[in-house]
Amino acid sequence: MADDFDAEQKRYLEGFAHGITAVRMTGGLGTGGAAPAPAPEPTGPDAPHIKAQDKLVKAGAKLSDQEKWKRAENPFDGHNRLIAEAEAGKTPKPEDNFRWRYHGLFWVAPAQTSYMCRLRIPNGILQHWQFAGIADLADAHGGGYAHVTTRANLQVREIAPEHGQPFLDGLVDLGLTARGAGADNIRNVTGSPTAGIDAQELLDTRPLARSWHNWILNDRSLYGLPRKFNVAFDGGGVLPVLEETNDIGFQAVEVTEGASVEPGIWMRLVLGGITGHRDIARDTGVVLRPKECNAVADAILRVFIENGDRTNRNKARMKYVLDAWGFDKYLAAVEEKLGRKLERVDPAHIKPRGGFDRYAHVGVHRQKQAGLNWIGVVLPVGKMTTDQMRALAAIARECGDGLIRLTVWQNFLFSGVPDAHVAEVEARVAALGLTTRASSIRAGLVACTGNRGCKFAASDTKGHALMIADYIEARVKELDVPVNLHLTGCHHSCAQHYIGDIGLIGAKVVVSEEGDTVEGYDIVVGGGFGEAARIGTEIWKAVRAEDCPGRVELLLRDYLAHRTGPQESFQAFTSRRGPEALKELAESRMLEAAE
Repeated sequence: MADDFDAEQKRYLEGFAHGITAVRMTGGLGTGGAAPAPAPEPTGPDAPHIKAQDKLVKAGAKLSDQEKWKRAENPFDGHNRLIAEAEAGKTPKPEDNFRWRYHGLFWVAPAQTSYMCRLRIPNGILQHWQFAGIADLADAHGGGYAHVTTRANLQVREIAPEHGQPFLDGLVDLGLTARGAGADNIRNVTGSPTAGIDAQELLDTRPLARSWHNWILNDRSLYGLPRKFNVAFDGGGVLPVLEETNDIGFQAVEVTEGASVEPGIWMRLVLGGITGHRDIARDTGVVLRPKECNAVADAILRVFIENGDRTNRNKARMKYVLDAWGFDKYLAAVEEKLGRKLERVDPAHIKPRGGFDRYAHVGVHRQKQAGLNWIGVVLPVGKMTTDQMRALAAIARECGDGLIRLTVWQNFLFSGVPDAHVAEVEARVAALGLTTRASSIRAGLVACTGNRGCKFAASDTKGHALMIADYIEARVKELDVPVNLHLTGCHHSCAQHYIGDIGLIGAKVVVSEEGDTVEGYDIVVGGGFGEAARIGTEIWKAVRAEDCPGRVELLLRDYLAHRTGPQESFQAFTSRRGPEALKELAESRMLEAAE
């Protein structure tokens, strides 16, 4: 239609459009010298986010596409439209794909032309009947399987568009939800997997995780953050929850006599963990009573809402506000929100934390309740069929306390298993093709979805993880200590490759002068968690996937040959050996093979 206007008419329309833009920018037309009317102040639960966006635009910044999409139509307000489109089998546009994630549904094309649903399971613990119910939903609406995630959560894949809402309705019937499980929101709340059954723990994290979960669900102003956000509660038990990889970590600690606060069990506050960006949460020096966690986390989030970057998605996490401001300024802003000072305790008055058992998520372990045990089941990179899920639910009901405890290691625990039923549980698990016993490599194997189900991934992480495990088990039988191997498909680092003993991140490897590529990985070593928290160091870049099992074997054989003894961990060995020596391993072995 633009061709129907002559040049003069086009200039008039351009001028009119510029005038409208000016009116919008100034808040109205001035008349008779009067000041322009101010724009109305945003109200409602979305107001903090709109104000943060306005502040950036006024300063001359350009909002990211995701911020524009949130502003054009709040994902919760668009829910009924999205349902109608899904029922018609319509493929969502990019902006609607983003909005659907507020409801837990992710359109994962081109990897799969379907939705993936990510749930919310606070502290990763659910009842056996809920677990079996999810299996039924996966059969009715999905692909007949589920994955345990690295946030002690569940994902169901291959959900056709018209099945999206029925699947979500089914979750509600089970007392579960997927609300806010994706996009710019607070992700699943993690807590100690052995909460309430661990003799070493200082505090049961289940009430704290559920309380924070409900706090989030019932406050819409906590949705639509500058980017995603992770919160974890560690109770001080033998099995870590990897709270140092979270934006906010609450760690149960015992404060001793002589401190500036009353002695007893407090929660230490750590901030800024984001391993995909090579950072681990740092101690703030702040301690708080367990009942204060919600209010403090809320204040931390509101400072982030107001000051997080909404223009550059790569810099939109809380870590970057902390980097720019420093911890003191950020905590001062939190205290202003709270209207009070936070308590701080000298580390000298905090009792050292009990040690970790890196294998506590696998096998049989005594609970603090006499005569009872928890039993960790190894899953092949987190995957279970629905038939396995229903059978596992039956085992929990008939041989344990009826709970399924998911872990950040992509497996789960039975709990409350009497001594007399341990052998039965192990046998029934084995009959399902699973195991409660694992090699040192397979029990520490973690892999993200990979390119079979995620468009961002450069490699088939789950497939390659199992390939490496099979290769190592057949060749390095003398491995006698835990070694964690993490494979992630892209820079989002969902499998947290930087904290693995050996971490692999997907990469396209150029294999010809014409630029042909194959799947492969960059390889890092020396990462860790808990008392040995550390970001790994890259030693090899662009290794073909088919060559990765051999590279892992080189590292493990070098470790076994040169460690000071079994007491020296793989992480300690790689730190002592140094990255340059490890880099030279591949070259020297290839020369030996050539000769």
